Amino acid sequence: MRPLDEKETAAVFEKLFKFTGPNLKVMVERPAVEGPAGDDPGRYCLRLHKNRVYYASESLVRRATSVARSRLVSLGTCLGKFTKGGSFRLTVQSLDLLAAHARRKVWLKPTAEMSFLYGNPVLKSGLARITEGVSPGDGVVVFSMSDLPLGFGVAARSTQDCRKAHADAIVVNRQADAGEYLRNEDDL
Repeated sequence: MRPLDEKETAAVFEKLFKFTGPNLKVMVERPAVEGPAGDDPGRYCLRLHKNRVYYASESLVRRATSVARSRLVSLGTCLGKFTKGGSFRLTVQSLDLLAAHARRKVWLKPTAEMSFLYGNPVLKSGLARITEGVSPGDGVVVFSMSDLPLGFGVAARSTQDCRKAHADAIVVNRQADAGEYLRNEDDL
């Protein structure tokens, strides 16, 4: 487990900024709430362990240093992983964190939720609401109508284009969804 270098930090922040926008500063600088009562938990920080990036409190990181690297399985919330090619990919474990700080959101109709959770993109026919100002290529978090985060992806159309689009047009290309916990449970 080690801190991220400048190149890795830039790749992680670039991907997170795509979904959170200016809320990224709030996410990084917020005070931690984990840790013993007498110990100051500090802030949250990013750590790299086995090509995975973890978001954990400084207090938890200090306590994890007493565990051998070979025995350490996980630490805090896994945000994503670096591929063999060196690019950063967000994983479904970061969904709760992204949902809390998301700038752009999409809500699905109840009939389209299962299709999305099976790994399909969001179609115009399944779109219930979308935030204003979404552009193609923006990161969006997908919610159910009861504000339960289902996953995240990249917008394929702007908010204005969604209003004029055909019912079978793709609105959001899926990157991760909560159904991955069942489909890929061995890899997570």
